[in-house]
Amino acid sequence: MASQQSPDGARILVIGAGELGGNVVAALTHRDDAPPVTVLLRPSGTPRHAQLRDQFAARGVGIVEADVATASTAELSTVLRQFHTVVSCIGFAAGAGTQRKITEAALAARVPRYLPWQFGVDYDAIGRGSPHDLFDEQLDVRDMLRAQSITEWVIVSTGMFTSFLFEPAFGVVDLTTNTVNALGSWDTEVTVTTPEDIGVLTAEIIQTSPRIANQVVYVAGDTITYRELADIVERTTGAQVIRNEWTVAQLLHDLDRNPGDGLRKYRAVFAQGNGVAWPKTGTFNAIRGIPTTTTEQWARKHLSARH
Repeated sequence: MASQQSPDGARILVIGAGELGGNVVAALTHRDDAPPVTVLLRPSGTPRHAQLRDQFAARGVGIVEADVATASTAELSTVLRQFHTVVSCIGFAAGAGTQRKITEAALAARVPRYLPWQFGVDYDAIGRGSPHDLFDEQLDVRDMLRAQSITEWVIVSTGMFTSFLFEPAFGVVDLTTNTVNALGSWDTEVTVTTPEDIGVLTAEIIQTSPRIANQVVYVAGDTITYRELADIVERTTGAQVIRNEWTVAQLLHDLDRNPGDGLRKYRAVFAQGNGVAWPKTGTFNAIRGIPTTTTEQWARKHLSARH
């Protein structure tokens, strides 16, 4: 293995400063054993970009710039090879092929340690040919990493962002009509974790000694059924909810009629229930006694304010 250097003092690059990347950077820099952290930003002259630069600079975070969407694999590789550990927090919104390109760049750079953007479901369990076409690319990334022995890798499986369960566009919780729509069945489970908790847990995984390497690490803020979700919404809002069950067949039919709709792809995958949930008791955070935010805790903080 090329990764003989201790994580202590090793240079870390976080690709992306969105909700996930921002929380990973914050968690790394707030640690007592905080390593040198740099964030990769897309070149931009927007006020938000300027604000990000100022915020990172104030916290001692380095900045490099590259447009992951348009840069070649070789150009990205030149940037990545400056770092010991690379954490990709660029998701599907960057477009098809992006996950493979970043991974190819990391491997070409012979980065000692790489955490790809796989902060989500268990793609191995879901397998190829799922309702979400981009999931196959995530399996390509895993195949690429497992086929080599130069770069150590760690995959952090987190489930869905907790907030996404309540996202109006996703359609599971509709607070305007006090409705909860179960994906698949009321007994179908889903694992969720907040981005803040993902940041803390990812930082802990990176800095853990002895080093975690070449494995999938499962974390969870909560694992619940859609029945439990409906109960949580009722307790939190104090209003009885209307409960609808959206079956797998119904959601697949809906996707067939709207094949390009990303949210419908997600609904169909989560309704099938494979690889989208795992027991919290066996997770990295549960075993190590690291507290995480449950769905009900999140709901009481965010939904109560709306009522």
